[in-house]
Amino acid sequence: MAITQTDTPLKIAIVGSGYMGGGIAQVLALAGHQVVLADVSAEVAEKSRQRLLSESDAFVADELFEAGSTKIIDEHLTAAESIEAAVADADFIEEAVPEKLELKREILARVSAAARPEAIIASNTSTISIGAMADAVDRPERFIGVHFSNPSPFIPGVEVIPHDGTAEDTIGKAEQVVQSTGKETARIKDVTGFVLNRLQYTLFEEATRLVDEGVATVEDIDTIVRTTFGFRLPFFGPFAIADMAGLDVYAFCYDSLHAGFPDRFETPKLLADLVEAGKLGTKSGAGFLNVPSDATPELVAYRNKAYVKMQKLLDELGPAPLSY
Repeated sequence: MAITQTDTPLKIAIVGSGYMGGGIAQVLALAGHQVVLADVSAEVAEKSRQRLLSESDAFVADELFEAGSTKIIDEHLTAAESIEAAVADADFIEEAVPEKLELKREILARVSAAARPEAIIASNTSTISIGAMADAVDRPERFIGVHFSNPSPFIPGVEVIPHDGTAEDTIGKAEQVVQSTGKETARIKDVTGFVLNRLQYTLFEEATRLVDEGVATVEDIDTIVRTTFGFRLPFFGPFAIADMAGLDVYAFCYDSLHAGFPDRFETPKLLADLVEAGKLGTKSGAGFLNVPSDATPELVAYRNKAYVKMQKLLDELGPAPLSY
């Protein structure tokens, strides 16, 4: 992980110092922010701080963090006596307690009561609607979802989720905090599961259904996912992949799926409308994306180069230490 320290360091409190909260704290400390960890007690927070320093040493040894990272984290990360002490003068507060609505509401109320009125308060919830927690926060216009993914030091994407009452200024500042760490943000509407987990759990549900139906084993399904469409996903999202495959091809495939599983598959209207308009993806110069036809060779060259490099990386790493 490269070290890129921000020019405008903030005082940041992380409430919940477990695996997710701790990893977020590492990322923000490495970016140069002054980060305070809080948990159920000062002892737990300090124990987590020491664990994060030890983890950083291991990451440096494995060349996952740059040399000098542990020193930066040590200088920028402290443990608080209490949640209230941690948030008292913070500019930005990230709640990262377990995924239980009532617990989050209880902690957010404590945070809100002790924080400065202008402090931004964020939740790292994976699936709980931000609006379902907003009324636990005094001045809910400063409340927002900021969802890092596991393991947070190494996953570059972060969902930023405003609820209906979140102020535009709050959204912008939350995005700036995340982007100061070198991560990418995506602004998501407040629905249960957001984008990441609605997609992830949909895939998982279909995978388990295939096992239940005896179509393939767990191992074979994992093999197919990681060696086919999963191989593309580090470089392209589903809409770019569809455009390159051809949206007319996708429509034909939906016809087949609908014939086989009429209750579960139907051509999406968004896709059908594009095909009807003759927008078939890169082959026609327009689709979900707007890649001009004369730019298609460059895109295809990038795609092919990316896939070859990915295979070389996988060959270099060797197979994951899994056992089915």
